[in-house]
Amino acid sequence: MTRRRQAPRDARAIRWAAAVALALALGGCERAAQNMYDQPRGKPYRASALFADGAMSRTPPADTQPYSRGSRADTSSGREGRDEVARDARARSATSLPETIAPAMLKQGQTLYGVYCLPCHSPAGDGDGRIVERGFPAPPSYHDDRLRKVADRHIYDVISDGYGVMASYGNRIRPEDRWAIVAFVRALQLSQHARVDELPADVRARVRSRLDAAPAAGAVDRSGKDGEPPEAGAGQRSGR
Repeated sequence: MTRRRQAPRDARAIRWAAAVALALALGGCERAAQNMYDQPRGKPYRASALFADGAMSRTPPADTQPYSRGSRADTSSGREGRDEVARDARARSATSLPETIAPAMLKQGQTLYGVYCLPCHSPAGDGDGRIVERGFPAPPSYHDDRLRKVADRHIYDVISDGYGVMASYGNRIRPEDRWAIVAFVRALQLSQHARVDELPADVRARVRSRLDAAPAAGAVDRSGKDGEPPEAGAGQRSGR
């Protein structure tokens, strides 16, 4: 009886061992086929048996121009492509905003801020957006003294690489557009900390008249509603 029971066990063990050996053998066959699974890349200035002259670096055909494009394109190694490649390269190397901000750049920054930044940072940049209201860690307010004093490049780098719980947006926002967002963030900061005597004369006169009228009109709600920015005339009520 013992031998008869032992025989099926031995047979099952042999079958399991054969199955494992077959699986290992089949795995090895796949690697043997290659099918370009492993294709070493050539490095500049290295020797190569692929070409008759033994050199890895190849001379471009006559009358051709090296060209690159796309989000990963760059001007390194002498490559040149469409205008967007050069613009992206200039944006990556910039250290601050230009002295004069074009209205189109500021408008583009406002649009992109509304898409990527507003959900956490809020319309006014206070750091209490809708996502934060639902429990996500609050980002610092753009109006903190620390962030008002940081370099423009710091804000650009945070957009590019992320910071803390904030993810990187380097693969979603082009370098030129990141600077547009930086410009709009600076505009938000200025909107809360601008000095009246720094405004143009005509604007300064209007602001002073509204500031003088505001105390007589009573309490004023400057916060805006439902995530909307305050209205332009929020500093004055029409009392009767």
